Amino acid sequence: MKTLCGFSTTEISRAFLTAEDTISKRLYRTREYFRNNNITLELPRSINNYKSRTNAVLNAIYLLFNVGYKTTHHQLVIREELIDEAFMLCKLLLENEHSKLPEVNALLALMSFHRSRLNARLTDEGSIILLEHQDRKKWDSEWIELGIHFLNEAASGDELSTYHLEAAIAFEHCIAPSFEATNWIRILQLYTWLQKLAPSPVVTLNQAVAIKQVHGAEKALSIILVPELHSKLKSYYLYHCLLGDLYASTGRSTLATTAYKEALTLTKSAAEQNLINQKIRAIP
Repeated sequence: MKTLCGFSTTEISRAFLTAEDTISKRLYRTREYFRNNNITLELPRSINNYKSRTNAVLNAIYLLFNVGYKTTHHQLVIREELIDEAFMLCKLLLENEHSKLPEVNALLALMSFHRSRLNARLTDEGSIILLEHQDRKKWDSEWIELGIHFLNEAASGDELSTYHLEAAIAFEHCIAPSFEATNWIRILQLYTWLQKLAPSPVVTLNQAVAIKQVHGAEKALSIILVPELHSKLKSYYLYHCLLGDLYASTGRSTLATTAYKEALTLTKSAAEQNLINQKIRAIP
């Protein structure tokens, strides 16, 4: 991400939800390892190595896409050139018989579904529009159809990747006629499955959003107020945003305000700060 994509250490640390100092040390150790072991960039010599190497490439491509889909240290909320670059790089993997894997198609499906919603994510003035308020008529049906195509292609083989599950979740959102009519029970099932396959604090956070829709805000609060999760996500502004949403939904106005104000300190994006301020003003 730093060498080929040109991202700063700060952007990489935010993408990994890791301290900037930690990323700097990892980059230094990696450079030293490459230098000391005389490692150069080359194609794997053994077909058996393609699988692990392709997974590493997919991870980098997905991070590149995510930075474009929701930037952190940039005036633009969306950077379409990064999104398009990630899609192109991923599609290139299908041209090699050794990297033409189900998970490649799954990631292409996931990116296609997300790409379909770009036109509805911002107002003309550049303000963020949350999923529940987006005009679904602006969603691009051609990208959704493309995503369905890649998702069908991803069904080959007998392995299930995180990209399969995330694409399935995105698919449920794309086919729902409205936010309220979304199959939240199915989405919660998929997040539960994803948590078992690849547990992470961010998956738990997204799972809590689905739990709110299925079981209510109180149940979701019990999930994200676990001390261990708080310690891992305390520097992540979306954690405090969700906490504020849940407190507001349960009538805890003071706690909601405190959570939103904490979120304000953790993002440098003007659009995100404006959205958080809107949430604060909307508290009863």
